[in-house]
Amino acid sequence: MKIRGAAAIADAGEGEVTFFGNAKYLPQLKASRATVALVPADFAESISAIAIRVENPSLAFAQLLEKFAPEQICFAPGVHPSAVLGRDVVLGENVSIQPFAVLEDGVQVGANTVIGAHGYVGHEVRIGSDCRFAPRVTIGARCVVGNRVILHSGVVVGSDGFGFEFSGGRHVKIPQTGIAQVDDDAEIGANTTIDRARFGRTWIQEGTKIDNLVQIAHNVIIGKHCIIVSQTGISGSTKLGNYVTLAGQVGVVGHIEIGDQVVVGAKGGVSKSVGPKKVLWGSPVSGPIREAKEQLAAVRRLPKLQKRVVRVEQLLDSLRKSLSPESEHLSG
Repeated sequence: MKIRGAAAIADAGEGEVTFFGNAKYLPQLKASRATVALVPADFAESISAIAIRVENPSLAFAQLLEKFAPEQICFAPGVHPSAVLGRDVVLGENVSIQPFAVLEDGVQVGANTVIGAHGYVGHEVRIGSDCRFAPRVTIGARCVVGNRVILHSGVVVGSDGFGFEFSGGRHVKIPQTGIAQVDDDAEIGANTTIDRARFGRTWIQEGTKIDNLVQIAHNVIIGKHCIIVSQTGISGSTKLGNYVTLAGQVGVVGHIEIGDQVVVGAKGGVSKSVGPKKVLWGSPVSGPIREAKEQLAAVRRLPKLQKRVVRVEQLLDSLRKSLSPESEHLSG
């Protein structure tokens, strides 16, 4: 039997492999025309596809998908004639500088790194090896980027932090003299901004993955292997521990700490420090997710509860009117 490709459950046909990792897709899997399905190790359902049991179907599928994907695009080493390099720029082996990129004075770039078209790398920036910068990435002066970092189009690392003091009837800009640092194996999505520190550093630590359209303010520290989902905003001087997950549109106030392995649900608003290993939900977050859901369910039941209260009041009123004057006197 020959497998010619891979596809999602609903799209897979004969000769293709798919995967099953979420119970809500079981009806689709049973109706799927896929020839092979990667399923969890404890999968016990009857399906028409050949079931291959693996520990992590989604990861196994991703690895298999690479076998059928188009050949990865590679950029030839060298500096395009339209690129502009300042003085004392140091390039490692097999570095590729794409058209119209600008590298200012004193930039250092590690081996095998690609700087995409129209990218800008500021003065004295240090970039590690095996990085991939998509077109139009901007790295501000003196910032530091580690090894194997992926920056997607429109990323800005090292823009000024949003710092002002109100004096004399106007907002006075506070100099932002620090840097932004992105450590090894981080990936940052399109149009995400990471502000430089007022002093010291804004720091994205090893292995953290940040989605598109995220705002990281000055002096924020994000720990190792965190997941920050689209449209999240983290205010200045806040510190996240390791393995933290912030779902879409989460807002975090400044000058607080979020402990290791905390999960904040979508549109959550974090207004105070949070200890480790908590799962939070609500805006502002009102506590553990189970309590927050119970509170929300209670609020939604209020109209029915109101009707019941009105009915009880009507019954009590009828009962009160039916009492004799003597009984009413005794009850009072």
